[in-house]
Amino acid sequence: MVILIEQIVIYGVTAILIVGTLYFYIRKQRKESNEVDKKISQAKEDGLHEPVSLYPLIDMNRCIKSGACITACPEHDIIGIKDGRAAVINAVLCVGHGACLKACPVEAITLMIGTEKMGVDLPVYDETFQTNIPGIYIAGEIGGMGLIRNAVAQGREAVENIAKTINKSANAEYDVLVVGAGPAGISGTLAAKKAGLKVITLEQETLGGTVATYPRSKVIMTHPMDLPLYGKVKLYETSKPELIDMWTKVIVENNIQIKENTKVQAIEKVGDIFIVETLNGEKYTTKNILLAIGRRGTPRKLGIPGEMTEKVAYRLLEPEDINGKKIAIVGAGDSALEGAMSLSDNNTVTLFIREENYTSRKKKNINKMIETAKEGKVDVKFNTILTSIEPDTIHYRRKDMEQPASLENDLLFIFAGGELPTGFLKKTGIDIVTKRGEALLKRR
Repeated sequence: MVILIEQIVIYGVTAILIVGTLYFYIRKQRKESNEVDKKISQAKEDGLHEPVSLYPLIDMNRCIKSGACITACPEHDIIGIKDGRAAVINAVLCVGHGACLKACPVEAITLMIGTEKMGVDLPVYDETFQTNIPGIYIAGEIGGMGLIRNAVAQGREAVENIAKTINKSANAEYDVLVVGAGPAGISGTLAAKKAGLKVITLEQETLGGTVATYPRSKVIMTHPMDLPLYGKVKLYETSKPELIDMWTKVIVENNIQIKENTKVQAIEKVGDIFIVETLNGEKYTTKNILLAIGRRGTPRKLGIPGEMTEKVAYRLLEPEDINGKKIAIVGAGDSALEGAMSLSDNNTVTLFIREENYTSRKKKNINKMIETAKEGKVDVKFNTILTSIEPDTIHYRRKDMEQPASLENDLLFIFAGGELPTGFLKKTGIDIVTKRGEALLKRR
């Protein structure tokens, strides 16, 4: 009888422990779910919930709530756990690392691009990065993947695919001609050299491409990446000069030819080879082409009177050299915010944003900008557009203003994004499609 009572007590205590554990577990899960729900509501209020470019799509039928996607993501609050399943919180802040889909143990995540509301124009290319024109490949930002690590990987993979199918019987100066010396172009150039291919790279500006236009103090966030002829690069936080110095070092050491200030204006296919013509009249023949020119071939302009004034610029190179100026910046993305903050210590800065919120894809930038504005270092004007530009003044209008207002101004930087070089691509024969919620990256 005593043994029976002891067993009943043991079972009872065990049951209480199990029920108690389940209670606290469910309570904890419910609390976390409510917190994620609040974050989603806040993201919707801040205009950060609906994606504008890349974003993760979660298959709810496969998700097992492992949380691996949340841990793997280097950004903050892109994904959370709600009601026992992964849920997207701040889709706008996704920059396309792809770490979430690689970490998911059940392959429940796909990296998507475009939505029904906001389509994204992209050139057509297959899994080898070859376009609809045999012999022309693309890599990096022009294909929808803007991160340095992704661009480096695509540039390398594209050229590795070229090396497998090189036409040895074709008579051309080069096996591969790379257009663009940004992360994808440099990686592709190095991969070609490593594969023993004869390669030349043409860059319309300077080594580094878009990276070269970043402010000197800008910190570039990256993951480890495999750079051909260099090896594993483990740069989690580095400055622009450090990154470009690394690229310069490996290029010089391997005697690689990169022609700067050489803009490609036309590509023509004649038989088995391509004839590439530059703006200064030079012509090159090549068996294959890798286009790594980025999406922002042409800065997007405001189209207002006075925009051709000399004080207007579309990129900021050395903010530390600008002091004591009245500066206006147009834009709500990362370039605009980073530019405004880098100029705010030694200048009077006004940031004009036509939307109601920031559109930066980096939460850290938004938080820093909010603090900078609170400190009075930057005057942020939301729901505001510029109407005209004069040598010493700019005119602007808020949505709630009947009459435009004016502001004294020395320099104006416009960061309104860039336009896909559609004309150049179509002239070359490359098809352009509008992606409205299609898979850009799946786990391979």
